[in-house]
Amino acid sequence: MDQYCILGRIGEGAHGIVFKAKHVEVRVGWQCLPSILQTGEIVALKKVALRRLEDGIPNQALREIKALQEMEDNQYVVQLKAVFPHGAGFVLAFEFMLSDLAEVVRHAQRPLAQAQVKSYLQMLLKGVAFCHANNIVHRDLKPANLLISASGQLKIADFGLARVFSPDSSRLYTHQVATRAVGCIMGELLNGSPLFPGENDIEQLCYVLRILGTPNPQVWPELTELPDYNKISFKEQAPMPLEEVLPDASPQALDLLGQFLLYPPRQRIAASKALLHQYFFTAPLPAHPSELPIPQRLGGPAPKAHPGPPHIHDFHVDRPLEESLLNPELIRPFIPEG
Repeated sequence: MDQYCILGRIGEGAHGIVFKAKHVEVRVGWQCLPSILQTGEIVALKKVALRRLEDGIPNQALREIKALQEMEDNQYVVQLKAVFPHGAGFVLAFEFMLSDLAEVVRHAQRPLAQAQVKSYLQMLLKGVAFCHANNIVHRDLKPANLLISASGQLKIADFGLARVFSPDSSRLYTHQVATRAVGCIMGELLNGSPLFPGENDIEQLCYVLRILGTPNPQVWPELTELPDYNKISFKEQAPMPLEEVLPDASPQALDLLGQFLLYPPRQRIAASKALLHQYFFTAPLPAHPSELPIPQRLGGPAPKAHPGPPHIHDFHVDRPLEESLLNPELIRPFIPEG
């Protein structure tokens, strides 16, 4: 950590604390040399502490590292710059991003302008198409994981639930992963608030059924093969016309949204195909990133993750690298070369 000067705390999640830092060449204690600060690169440092050394590196951290290193650099995916052991854990260094789409939606005037919605959605689809072309499925797409740079660029981040997949493989994946996905994010941008704002699983399902209708084997042939099918039943409801859900949306927007919000996954429009939809080629055209709102991150204490058992070893950012309790060889395969 001696090559970084901590500038502040960005947030905290279930598997790590994120700091804003500046890469420096010389440090004196905790005081950064002002002359170096002007030339250092700003990064986001995600510290991951190991609760017990014998448990090894958390799966989510390994998945994030593997997913990002499976892909070449792309302007729509956040860049992982380095991974190194430190203290009772290790640190991931990412390019620093100013804000995220959740804050943009929260603080922008309601609703966002059509050109702005198109721009955000277009950048998201380009990032998703790139991930899928590299056989990476993110599985946790939501506005808070779509970061915004100081120039307005949107980049997909937080690959902790990502998996490498093969389109021809019959491998089964857990069904205990839920996310808003592209169609829900598009609806949220158009609406100014989530389309399905459930507080728990059942309430979430009720919101989905109210808008998309109750699924049946005729519209979703694979429905009866789902792991939890028949564990709970809902009353029959017809789908609600999307023009009633989003009365101010354009016909082209509703057409594209309808191709996203389909029950059968294989029938949903692919990201690469969605980029060619007429929605993006009718006026108003997508705004340039420099025309997009970029709110600063709010100050004050960052939200805390759910408390877990105390760590066996304290995790201090100022602990020298040579005193690391983690064997560097464990993560050496994941450290970028050069």
